[in-house]
Amino acid sequence: MLTFHPHPRMVLFPDDHGLELLSTPEEKAELLEKAGVDHLIIYPFTEEFSRMTAVEYVRDLLVNQIGVNTVVVGYDHHFGRNREGDFEQLKEFAQVYNFEVEEIPALDIENVNVSSTKIRKALKEGDVKLAHQFLDHPYTISGTVAKGEGLGKKIGFPTANISVAESYKLIPANGVYAVKAEVEGEELNGMLNIGTRPTVSNSRSRSIEVNMFGLDREIYGSKVTLSLMDRIRDEVQFDNVDELKVQLHKDKEISKAILE
Repeated sequence: MLTFHPHPRMVLFPDDHGLELLSTPEEKAELLEKAGVDHLIIYPFTEEFSRMTAVEYVRDLLVNQIGVNTVVVGYDHHFGRNREGDFEQLKEFAQVYNFEVEEIPALDIENVNVSSTKIRKALKEGDVKLAHQFLDHPYTISGTVAKGEGLGKKIGFPTANISVAESYKLIPANGVYAVKAEVEGEELNGMLNIGTRPTVSNSRSRSIEVNMFGLDREIYGSKVTLSLMDRIRDEVQFDNVDELKVQLHKDKEISKAILE
């Protein structure tokens, strides 16, 4: 598998790329490994590389550096400077440089053409089950456990505050989600809150906090990967903390029912 990093728009429009990507390079590598990819090439995308013509890209990278036998591309694949190369041109290059070429057709699920745009739309609406269907795996968020304010622990629902280093990673709509959490080699069920915690905080900044069922140790600094299985409800501002606690007990039971 050949892919690129950083994303071309980060290089060409560093101050205004507006990216919301579905996976970080590390998440992408893990997903591809699970899918059975043996070798992953993450080629550095630079301004110089962006100026390669289609023929230079095929000849110098695919043929001379990688030594391809068969090239498999998606149905809407373009390559080379200004996206000048397409599948028809790739077939012409294949004859010149003696390799095979294959095009993957569009993926249809229930007559819906799957695209990253549709997946992003589903996630922004909090519909992680639809995103799961399109992706063929749960949407994941990976990050490091950072020190929080400890408010969850005080009300009986200790949470791990997840810090996501990649600012371009798409974070789904605010709300409460049933999740599976992988931490330090252990998989736990849990519930996740994405949002501003309006009942206990006046901050407008979004946080990602997960309550992992049965976790009884400190995990500050550990990497956590969350698989979002279903969305339970919107984030709500309650009149007081006691009302919040009652709702959290309900959320936990709903999450357990979904996950078990």
